[in-house]
Amino acid sequence: MIDGAMLIGAELRQAEARFTAVDPAKGAPLTPTFSSAGPDAVADACELAAAAFPAYAATTPEDRAAFLEAIADEIVALGDQLIERAQQESGLPRARLEGERGRTVGQLKLFAQVVRQGDWLDATIDPALPDRQPLPRPDLRRMNVALGPVAVFGASNFPLAFSVAGGDTASALAAGCPVVVKGHPAHPGTGELVARAIRAAVDKAGLPAGVFSYLPGETNRLGEALVADRRIKAVGFTGSRGGGLALVKIAANRAEPIPVYAEMSSINPVVLMPHALETRGEALAPAYVQSLTMGAGQFCTNPGLVLAIAGEALDAFVAAAGRALTESAPATMLSPGIHASFEQGVEALARHSAVTTVARGKVGEGVNQAVGALFRADAASFLADRALGHEVFGSSSIVVACRDMDEVRQVIASLEGQLTATLHLDAEDEAEAKTLIPVLADRVGRILVNGWPTGVEVSHAMVHGGPFPATSDGRTTSVGTAAIYRFLRPVSLQNLPASLLPEALADANPWGVARRLDGKREASPR
Repeated sequence: MIDGAMLIGAELRQAEARFTAVDPAKGAPLTPTFSSAGPDAVADACELAAAAFPAYAATTPEDRAAFLEAIADEIVALGDQLIERAQQESGLPRARLEGERGRTVGQLKLFAQVVRQGDWLDATIDPALPDRQPLPRPDLRRMNVALGPVAVFGASNFPLAFSVAGGDTASALAAGCPVVVKGHPAHPGTGELVARAIRAAVDKAGLPAGVFSYLPGETNRLGEALVADRRIKAVGFTGSRGGGLALVKIAANRAEPIPVYAEMSSINPVVLMPHALETRGEALAPAYVQSLTMGAGQFCTNPGLVLAIAGEALDAFVAAAGRALTESAPATMLSPGIHASFEQGVEALARHSAVTTVARGKVGEGVNQAVGALFRADAASFLADRALGHEVFGSSSIVVACRDMDEVRQVIASLEGQLTATLHLDAEDEAEAKTLIPVLADRVGRILVNGWPTGVEVSHAMVHGGPFPATSDGRTTSVGTAAIYRFLRPVSLQNLPASLLPEALADANPWGVARRLDGKREASPR
């Protein structure tokens, strides 16, 4: 059922202020209208979250893991209505959304496994050494604890996996933090369905009502009020650089500044190494265009920049990529606003005096259609104008021709922080690539070889982050199990009586978690 309500703890509440979702494939409004949450709703949700925090943070790993699994089950139980509504609100194809639902459910279950294993606690015990000279050592025990209520902003390009029950919500709940979600206005019906699923899991688990709240709305004021609320202790955000930086500023100017983990902007350079370009450059072009145009290019890991040495081999690659792009079908973008921004970015590149338009994709008949765009420039021009390195969110990319590998390095070093970098190389390129890896590692969060950056595995070793402005904190990741550490902080306990120790640090280890004892890692009793 979708009725446009806010979910403030266990309460379904309607607001007088309303807004309407739009079907981007048709440009037509969708029903029903939705509540636009105001300051009172923000305050009530945050108050409930603060009240729920002590009890929720104290839940056992087993209870918390079972809760995450229950959310996954409730989302699956929504069935076709979730997929069909997400199709209407996003213009994304059914297969893509079914895959995204699988990813959403999978990451909830993965975090349940993480919670049970207990490594996230980083339980560490340095036993007392009363006879140590010249001074005795006290009994010291350390573990990670939850930060407190977290504000999560739903993302436009992943209405399931990066939104109401996405990675930010899953990792915050796994850490023991109540969550208040600011739903994305492009897909409020999808958001409400998922919010109701989480709400059902909260009820079934017998958790405090304030563990989860959902606030739909289309105004910037809603997000600003949420970040400014004194009860919020951290923020997860995926979106534009302007939006992310506005939230960072609000958070920094609070009486108690808080961290904002914002994923914001990336063009994800692809380097075609000389031997690979010479021997298989033309063969790489169709796969590059497929990655570029996938999902209308609305991925934060879209390959928006290609670097290679100028010459016949690069000319052949560019020509093959142009042919492939010319045959690429247009795709519906997520919203009229995103489409308008894409068109402005493409037009700016097309007008640039140092840029050549290589090819455009097929033109569609519907509204809000992304027509792929491929451009070319030389390295000197790219280095002279930083605007050429700005993200155009959508299926747009620029190929930069360099004189030699030194100029490739110079271009990479000039880039802002990125989520990914890709190397296409052969065995003959490996010696040169080895010198390039440190330059890339200084600029990006993930380096991949002989693949394409679109597609992010949800796993233990994944990093989906990078130096600013890819993210506001390049030490963190928003995908993978390490995302949980954004919402934790360490606490050290000195000389506490056994009766006051938390279970994770008690001598008997009743939770059965892996621990470090006197500097040595113990195997998990499980």
